[in-house]
Amino acid sequence: MRLDSIFVVLKREYLSRVKNKGFWIATLAVPLFAAAVTILPTLLISKSHTSQTIVVVDATGQGVAEALKAQMAKTAAAKSKEAAAAPVRRPSGKGESRLADFTIETQTPGADPRVQRRDLDTRVRNGKGKVDAWMWLGPGVLKDEAAEYHARNTTNFITQETLRGDLSEVVRRVRLRQAGIDPARMEELTKRVELDAVQVPGTGTSGGGVAGLIFAVVLFFLLYMSILMWGQQVMTGVLEEKGTRVIEVLISAITPFELMMGKLLGICLVGMTQLAIWLGTVLVLTAPGIVATLAFLPAGVTMPSLTIGMTLNLAFLFILGFFAYATFYAAIGASFNNLQEAQQVASIAVVFIVAPVMVLNQIINDPSSTMAVAMSLFPLFTPLVMPLRIAIEMPPAWQLALAYVLTLSFVIGMIWVCARIYRVGILMYGKKPTLQEIWKWTRYA
Repeated sequence: MRLDSIFVVLKREYLSRVKNKGFWIATLAVPLFAAAVTILPTLLISKSHTSQTIVVVDATGQGVAEALKAQMAKTAAAKSKEAAAAPVRRPSGKGESRLADFTIETQTPGADPRVQRRDLDTRVRNGKGKVDAWMWLGPGVLKDEAAEYHARNTTNFITQETLRGDLSEVVRRVRLRQAGIDPARMEELTKRVELDAVQVPGTGTSGGGVAGLIFAVVLFFLLYMSILMWGQQVMTGVLEEKGTRVIEVLISAITPFELMMGKLLGICLVGMTQLAIWLGTVLVLTAPGIVATLAFLPAGVTMPSLTIGMTLNLAFLFILGFFAYATFYAAIGASFNNLQEAQQVASIAVVFIVAPVMVLNQIINDPSSTMAVAMSLFPLFTPLVMPLRIAIEMPPAWQLALAYVLTLSFVIGMIWVCARIYRVGILMYGKKPTLQEIWKWTRYA
């Protein structure tokens, strides 16, 4: 094996892709999409805020309309207070920013309810007094009957849900008072108990809780997308050379093994370049939020830590994962004559990539379970599952070492098999090869 030959192929693969306009379009498109996903929803929500003026006719005789008016004013005040304390949001969900605010105009039932209803419909229809809707609260609302909501638009489900939440809270308090129970005391006695999750020192690598979970999931899907995209690039690169007959000239000066190794290393460096650009963009986009979050962290709460050992493990596992799947895709590309044929078989590799996604929640919930350990030791699952376990809770040293040995052995074995298939497959044209023929290539190459 000549290292200079491998380097020549590596340089050619790297520069040909980095200088390609498509590479930069794809590289810049992902950060732009990430920025749009994080910024646009906030802008859209801020522009889609709704204010409604509602006439509430209270026929309950319990002052529900006035209580609803007070409840909405209380909610609006809590929202304003929370906005002033941004960017930290309350974990309980109370006092969060809402998409609808209401101005309540109360009425008592008239002598003729039918006439009163017609008048209210007329006000809504004509916009008289800027009334958007009206609501009728009958005595049955305090039991199990629905409140009537009349408006020009009845498909405003978000607005209705906000109104329903405030009304339900008011009616609940009235029901409690009617039962001789103090609502404030009831709320105090039934208050939800929160869990203050604190990680035992020396048992994990992340800061624990939600922060560790977010970090682990982001890392998981980053590796998932990287393997899926760059593995396909290896297969496509091999097929392109076969189609243009360039390979017939190259193999006269370089061995198939050297050509394949240079190609894999070159595309790996391209992937690393793309990944570095993405991570740098993510860091720029999230830096203001991280700084603000650190300023408002409660006492005793820490952010996830990224040690040198953890960083090295994640980098090595990423590289091993790339080679494990890249050799698989390269073998497919060397075995078939066109992209259509190769993609039919490439779906097998996608199954191995998608499988960890199906059990993602179980692994996050218990990273030391038998299933999580077994999957993290299977070479094709190791690059995805083991980083997830490391980010949540550092596995025992023997499991980490065994995962490296098994995955490295798998990669070396796949490179050996792939080179033998490559040696024969690059010169085979015509009919689509069968699995039996590919096995013969491996044995006799």
